[in-house]
Amino acid sequence: QVQLIESGGGLVQAGGSLRLSCAASGRSFSTYGMGWFRQAPGKEREFVSTITGSGDSTYSADSVKGRFTISRDNAKSTVYLQMNSLKPDDTAVYYCAAKLGGTWSTYRFEYGYWGQGTQVTVSS
Repeated sequence: QVQLIESGGGLVQAGGSLRLSCAASGRSFSTYGMGWFRQAPGKEREFVSTITGSGDSTYSADSVKGRFTISRDNAKSTVYLQMNSLKPDDTAVYYCAAKLGGTWSTYRFEYGYWGQGTQVTVSS
């Protein structure tokens, strides 16, 4: 079992940057594929970015490609989401998630472990 704690959210102006962190407790962090999802008010939770357990492969939603970068440090049991060129449409609660097995996935139903979320607000 793994517990996830996100941090790094906040209020930023459009065009600015934030880096989210997700610290995992438990063993064998590298055996979990990791993902970031977000949920805006009144909308369903949507996929943002995902990374394999080894960190050798990533995939991001079209809406964030070229602006957001997912990475991980398995020695620190932490996954990151670097967000650049932020837009007001990026405003949401961002969730970190872990799935058993080292592959990545865009499907939230494949993730069995979730953090509590961190709020990101982008002002225009």
